Amino acid sequence: MDERRIATRFAGFDQDGNGYIDREDFYVAAKALLAEFGVPARSERGQALFAGAEAFWQGMAGIADVDGDQRVTREEFVTGAVKRLRDNPERFAEIARPFLRGAMAVAGGAGDLAPADAERVLKVLGVEAGVASAAVAVLDADGDGRISEDEAVGGFARYFTVPE
Repeated sequence: MDERRIATRFAGFDQDGNGYIDREDFYVAAKALLAEFGVPARSERGQALFAGAEAFWQGMAGIADVDGDQRVTREEFVTGAVKRLRDNPERFAEIARPFLRGAMAVAGGAGDLAPADAERVLKVLGVEAGVASAAVAVLDADGDGRISEDEAVGGFARYFTVPE
């Protein structure tokens, strides 16, 4: 496992750029998605996204916040992510499932996403346009023209385990 590759993923989680990942980073991401897709925070979909953000934060903190200060440093992220990936990459991805489910509901309103909406989600979350486009191209594993929750979760796992 290339720890440097995983460390580059840290910046995607550190939404506010303050050098660590905390609960607020997940809320910043949720707020940005709600704004992009015009979904009210107090709506059912908005609340589901915030609940997913909290679950994702709790999962991330549970595997990586070694000192319990409610912040995940780059070093803690690399150490925690590498350990989880070595243990079970799919389990690591599962901590993201509630957030991904909420993001998909906000972006598409249904159980799966059109590729264009998936690309918008990735861009809002800080993925560069070219990378987002390439990622979406491989996410539709079954070729049905839609991206399912399982395909999104699987893509998340591959993002951390497959060389770029």
